Amino acid sequence: MTAPVVHSLREQIREHIVEGIVSGRWKPGERIVERRIATELEVSQTPVREALRELESLRLIESAPNKGVRVRNLTAADLEESYPVRAGLEAIAAELAADRLADDCSALEPHVAALYEADRHADGTAQVRHTVAFHRELVRAADNSVLLHTWEGLGIEVFTALSIRWLGTVQQSYAEEHEALVAAFRRRDPLIPELVKAHVLGCAPRTGNELP
Repeated sequence: MTAPVVHSLREQIREHIVEGIVSGRWKPGERIVERRIATELEVSQTPVREALRELESLRLIESAPNKGVRVRNLTAADLEESYPVRAGLEAIAAELAADRLADDCSALEPHVAALYEADRHADGTAQVRHTVAFHRELVRAADNSVLLHTWEGLGIEVFTALSIRWLGTVQQSYAEEHEALVAAFRRRDPLIPELVKAHVLGCAPRTGNELP
């Protein structure tokens, strides 16, 4: 039996803040009060400060002297910037993982099944969760810790959530597109790195779409 993933306190606080931003609890330009979050979650301000610092490095929030921390006024262009980098990393991952995934796609398949269910119910939360999980397993299959660390440092989950929920980034079907990638790995398609790259770039928000 696989042991459950245990998130650090900082990671839990980070997820709480991200969910608050994505859900609209904190609007773009609105101040996030460190002390208030600490009180609400019954934690000290130190892990809250650490979580906010991490989110600032992802350019999701910004801080200024005497003005505190605020949600950035992000545009589609801001979100779009990370996708070419992510596409390049995942193309490398696909090349490194091609033989392994051709023999065994079991790490990817449950997320495809879950995406069919999420698509059927238009469940944006599940679409985000399983889209990110699918791509994380793809990168993990490359068995390269530097690549995985770099990929995770892009804040994939945050920007996927914002693209889907804020900008309404829509594909024909999240499930069908990911199932097509699984099929390409299984048939040992020599173009799999290019297919993965094109898939990621196709998920990017388009400049001109503004956040609410």
